[in-house]
Formats: sequence, C-alpha cells, structure tokens
Amino acid sequence: MGNPQIMSVGTAIPPYTLQQEEIKEFVATLFQTNMAHLERLLPVFENGLIKVRHLSRPLAWYREMHSFAEANKLYEETALTLAEEAAAKAIKQAGIRSDEIGMIIYISSTGIATPTVDAKIIERLGLSPHTARVPIWGLGCAGGIVGLARASELAQVLPGKAVLLITVELCSLTFQRNDYSKANLVGTSLFGDGAAAALIAVDGGGPTVCGSYSTLFPATEDIMGWDVTESGLKVRFSRDIPSIVRKNLPELTGKAYDKWDIDSNSVQHYVVHPGGAKVLEAYADSLRLSDDKLDHAYRVLESYGNMSSATVLFVLNSFLASTPPTEEYGLMLALGPGFSAEQVLFRW
Repeated sequence: MGNPQIMSVGTAIPPYTLQQEEIKEFVATLFQTNMAHLERLLPVFENGLIKVRHLSRPLAWYREMHSFAEANKLYEETALTLAEEAAAKAIKQAGIRSDEIGMIIYISSTGIATPTVDAKIIERLGLSPHTARVPIWGLGCAGGIVGLARASELAQVLPGKAVLLITVELCSLTFQRNDYSKANLVGTSLFGDGAAAALIAVDGGGPTVCGSYSTLFPATEDIMGWDVTESGLKVRFSRDIPSIVRKNLPELTGKAYDKWDIDSNSVQHYVVHPGGAKVLEAYADSLRLSDDKLDHAYRVLESYGNMSSATVLFVLNSFLASTPPTEEYGLMLALGPGFSAEQVLFRW
C-alpha cells in the first residue's frame, strides 16, 4: 500500500471584508460604557498584527442582540455555502471525479446542525449517496490538524477512493453582544470566518502525510473552549497559552520526533496554526525558528485573522503555492481545547 498524500486544498471566505481599524472603532463604541479601562485594552487590535478579516454578516448585525437559534440558523446557511465553495475548488484542483470520493470528514466548532452540513454537501456536489460521513465537533483551533491526521489514516482503508476533508468556522456568529469580559474583547480582535477543504488519497500526489502525534494536557479544560449560555457560545481562553507553549512545546515536538524516528534537524518546513501573534512568537522562541519559517502563518494571520480549525489549511495552501517539492520533512502544528496539542509530520 502507498502513502496518504494531500492532493489539493481549496479555501472560501464570506462576503464581508473589514479592515481591523473598522472593527476596532466599532468594538470601542459597543464596549465604551460598560468596560473599565477600555483604552488600555484596545491596542490589542494593533498588537495582533491582523489587518483584514472576513465576517459572515455586516458590522451592523453585531450591534444587535441575537438568540442562539437565530445565529445558528445563519451558521447552517453560511457554512453550507462556504463548505461547497471550498470543496468544489479542492475537487477541481485535484482533477478527480465525484465518484472517486469515498468519505467526507466535516470539522467545525462554531455551530451545530442535524443532519450535519456534510450530508447536504454530498447532494450539492453530486457525490455518491453511499459516501461515508464523519462529522467531528468541538476540536476548535486544533481541528484542521486532527482532520488531516484522521483523513490520512482513513484513506488507507479506502483503496482507490479519496477522503474529502472540510473545515468551516464562523467565529463571528458566536459574538456575545452583552459580554464585556476581556476574553470577549480579545476574541473580537482576533477571530474571523472562513472555510477550507482538502482531498487526501493514497498515492494521490502532493505532500505525503507521514505520521501524527496528539497530546492532551491533564486538568486544563479551562484554558480554551466554549461556555454554553442561553444566548449561545461564550468564548473561553487563557492569557497563559503563549507561556504554556514556551514551557511544553520543545518536549512535545521531541517526543513526536522520537516516535517518527527522525531528528529535529530534518524538519525544514513549518505549517502552523496562527492562533495569534503572541502564540507565533512562542512557537518561534521555543523551537528556535527564524522568522521566515513562520512566514506563511504570519501572512494568513494578517489577511484573515484566526479562523479556528480552517486557518491551518489556509497556511498550507499558501505554503504549497510558493514552495516547490524538495522531499524535505515539515511539521504541522496546532493547539486546541482540551487543552491539547496536535502535530502532523509531512514530506514535501
């Protein structure tokens, strides 16, 4: 049996494109009468190195209160549109027929639907009604890496078929209008909306997925996640994430390299989830990387913000578009709720 390979990547963004300065001014207006020392916190919009983000609704929509049901209905509609667009791009780029896709893995953490969005995608894209479905919810920012790992494993038991991985995150629709916490302010400075898709198949052409490594930190569920409230999903994340990265990442990557039986010097490429500017700095510091090693992550952060699970596939797309294959190892890396770290080794 051959090796699972990433045949193609497709991306999609919602129609409302906003400059970071516009969002900063909007948020300042919303928070000014209810948040002490707001002026001390607003520089987070500049310090995050984000210039542009893409949202599912116009700014005026976020000024009003919306029920969980209303926001989730918009999630279902927009997620389907973006998932179809990203998947269609990936399929066209790979040059495969619809009957060559044997499975869909659908990753999301920012809305719910039953039947899940992947069921509707099968009909929209004209895939076989016998296509296997694996919807996965709740992985947060780690979802893109987990999806690639599981897709690569499952592709090996689907001879002659490709696995279609789709990630969709509409973070802005979870915005809590009356949450005046620092976490919500930071979240509004960071998160954006987007979707990405990838096709993975044995000997499909493209980067080879060589292995994966998952780590769950004990008793850390308060670090990152959602609090489910009457009005929807309320963001929860800790300011300690960069320090956790600096403390633990060298050991985590070392254990992964031992499992994969490679030396750290063999890894020449880094495709990482840009959780934020401080997280990228922590990656560089802890792994002793030069700035150019994370260039694609910084570019995606600047142009899209943090789109949770979809973001790392945007980084991968940027990397593949400008990096010719040299058969060198690369590391994909993301952190997510749990608190967890996910790593994938690839060769390109």
